[in-house]
Amino acid sequence: MDNKLLLIILDGVPYRNWRRLFGNLEGWVDSGDARVWKIRSVLPSISASCYASIHTGVAPAQHGCTGNGNVFRISQPDIFAQVRKAGGVTGAVAHSFWSEFFNRHPFDYVRDIEYDEPESATINHGRFHTMTGYGQANQMTPSDLDLFATLTNLCLRFGLNYGMLHTCTLDSMGHRFFHDCQEMDHACFVMDEMLAPFISKWRAAGYEVMVTADHGQDERGHHGGRDPLQQEAALYYFGDAEGPAPDVTIDQLQLAPTILSRLGAPVPETMKAGSFLK
Repeated sequence: MDNKLLLIILDGVPYRNWRRLFGNLEGWVDSGDARVWKIRSVLPSISASCYASIHTGVAPAQHGCTGNGNVFRISQPDIFAQVRKAGGVTGAVAHSFWSEFFNRHPFDYVRDIEYDEPESATINHGRFHTMTGYGQANQMTPSDLDLFATLTNLCLRFGLNYGMLHTCTLDSMGHRFFHDCQEMDHACFVMDEMLAPFISKWRAAGYEVMVTADHGQDERGHHGGRDPLQQEAALYYFGDAEGPAPDVTIDQLQLAPTILSRLGAPVPETMKAGSFLK
């Protein structure tokens, strides 16, 4: 496998905050270096359910993860497994739910927090965090700069064909402060500023890059339902493929088959949605 792609998931950012506050990403849209679409999450628009759907291309009613309290090893084919079948190298820097869904369940704090398993059928290089102790008074999230640097390290050391990064910082901030406030304006600004230099590095290293969210958040810092603020986010694409018109809304179930198609990996029959890139 020669193609390379990175998926960056910033947890819990509503569409309007993407378009209003991420100046670097929007600047690349203006210059023609990136394209942006609205993306609509599955229901429930809750984190774990969305994680499972993003990587399997099937709805929660099918894969069975109904929320954050129902995490297990997913049975459907997923992006990591399909990339491995095509001979690619995979890596993930993310919350431990991702390891449980796509590698091993339950999560072992010592064994699974950091591993390099070249023969794995799913994730070859994993760097995970648990956010144990998370709550309103204590976010328990790693620095996003550290996460971006860790993914870059994996790309350079192991030649990842597919890498996925997930950070909960903005979701946690949104639950604490809600999204229409000075604190969230600043948090989104800082995230955009931290992310931007790494996008340039990844592009220079030959990666296509997608930046998106698993779901949004509403004015009360809530998500899980059908409200557009809870369900809709933005997706920024850096690459050479042709995409739909700017006013088209992408279905979250299209992410998995699109990523596999871009990488040249087989798209399993369980992924019914079509690719949004050509």
